[in-house]
Amino acid sequence: MITKLKASRYNLRRPEVPVQPRLAVVPDPAPVADPPAAAAPRPAPRPAAHPAPEAGGEMLFDTYDDGFGPGRFASAAAADVAPALDPAMEKTLDDIRREGFTGRQLRLARRVAQKHNLPATSDYDAIRLLRQNGIDPFQRSTLLDTAAEPEAAAAAPTAAPALPPPTAPGRGLMAIPGDAVKLPQTVKPMQVPSTEVRADVNHAAEILKIQKDITRRRRKRLILLATRVSFFIFLPTLIAAWYFYMIATPFYATRSEFVIQQSEPAAAGLGGLFSGTQFATSQDSIAVQGYLASRDAMLRLDGDVGFRAHFQDTAIDPIQRLAADASAEAAYKVYKNNVKIAYDPTEGIIKLEVVATNPETSATWARQLITYAEEQVDKLTKRLREDQMKGAREAYENSEAEAIAAQRRVLELQEKYKTVSSEVEVSLISAQIGQLDGQLSQDRLSLAQMEANQNPNKARMDPLIRRIATLENEIALLRAKLTEGADGTESIATVQGELLIAQADVQTRQLLLGQSLQAMETARAEANRQTRYLSISVSPTPPDEATYPRAFENTLVTMFIFAGIYLMISMTVAILREQVSS
Repeated sequence: MITKLKASRYNLRRPEVPVQPRLAVVPDPAPVADPPAAAAPRPAPRPAAHPAPEAGGEMLFDTYDDGFGPGRFASAAAADVAPALDPAMEKTLDDIRREGFTGRQLRLARRVAQKHNLPATSDYDAIRLLRQNGIDPFQRSTLLDTAAEPEAAAAAPTAAPALPPPTAPGRGLMAIPGDAVKLPQTVKPMQVPSTEVRADVNHAAEILKIQKDITRRRRKRLILLATRVSFFIFLPTLIAAWYFYMIATPFYATRSEFVIQQSEPAAAGLGGLFSGTQFATSQDSIAVQGYLASRDAMLRLDGDVGFRAHFQDTAIDPIQRLAADASAEAAYKVYKNNVKIAYDPTEGIIKLEVVATNPETSATWARQLITYAEEQVDKLTKRLREDQMKGAREAYENSEAEAIAAQRRVLELQEKYKTVSSEVEVSLISAQIGQLDGQLSQDRLSLAQMEANQNPNKARMDPLIRRIATLENEIALLRAKLTEGADGTESIATVQGELLIAQADVQTRQLLLGQSLQAMETARAEANRQTRYLSISVSPTPPDEATYPRAFENTLVTMFIFAGIYLMISMTVAILREQVSS
């Protein structure tokens, strides 16, 4: 059972005996009477070797049939050639022929008939005899039954009945001219020795050989894989571990945190929505972060505390040491590796980490960079604050000068027309005209009463008439004084108009002056709001233990990097090999 399972596992098939085309030489038949079916002897087995055709006989070629080829017609044709039988048997055989059996079925029925020693004269007769004996004609024999057939055939009689000459050659047979055509004898399977035991042993040996070969190949591939992995992954990892643990110079990192804040006056409108949040100073924080990570900050740090000379020290290992003749670009790369600035937008905090070979130096550098950040914060808003205050101050000064000029214009007009206010002059003249007009009205009434008498007193009427005329003249002069000038002087109306215009201008300039003053105060408040302050939340404190290198983490990272490179190269090579071989 183990051998069969292994054979099925490796898709091994037991060798089969090839079926060769059958060649039958039929000698000239002698006419004999049909023996009874029960006493008919078993037909003789066909010889293994095909004899040469006899003179005057016919050679019949029965082709190999697999159940689907032309052999079925040859077997059926061969089965049609049978000796003369009684009408009842002939009718039975005709009924069997009409069932349409294939050549494979006919040969199977013939083998079953031979197994049960039935004297069948043809394949159809074998089916008839098997059915008469209650045996399934198409029962497949097992391997043990097939191996036992040669022994049963040796004990069975070999006399073959004589067959009458057929009237015509059967279908599927190639006939050679002769005196008669004889039905092909039933061909027994070749008597070969049983190979089950030997085949099982051979299959087990082959499977064992294949297993050993597979094991050998797997062992070889595992050895090659282990060699490649050791060379490309483990060896670089060991070298990196040796460097990080034994050679690398220890570095100390000083960490600090600071935030940029602004003053918080009462802000109205949409401008006050973000006041007091990290969004109000996010641009300034990003700008400060960019400045601290720039070459300008590196050059200032180098000029103030000697950044480049510190990393050119011979005590540093060669891999991290800065060359003595290093360029500014190489020094900037070292600066970026040892000065790390990060900005957290959620909290608005700038985190600074400075790395040096000793803790005091790293803390000093951190304080210096924070000073640079404060200066940069002041520079960011200084110009904006100055521009806002400068514009407001200039507008206020202009408004003040124009207001003073308007007031001087009013003074000039008052001095020119010798009046403080045109309205006062107009009111005085209007009062005089009113008084005179009242007296004129009384005098006219008195005159009218006098004239109403039949004999008026003329001495009293004449002075009254003269007085009325005088009042009228005086009123006319006063009225003319309001609208007309006398002796080259301006009229009261003109003076009043100029003074009113000048006074209105003064009022306008005063209003503009007040607005300019208010705008200047607003600009001053806005400038104060634009002021930024740098608040240190975590002061730079020198560490007491080395921060870098992190030997274990760096070794793992190195191993993962080389493993990834090896996997990518292996997959690329495998894909290219498959593409080339396909």
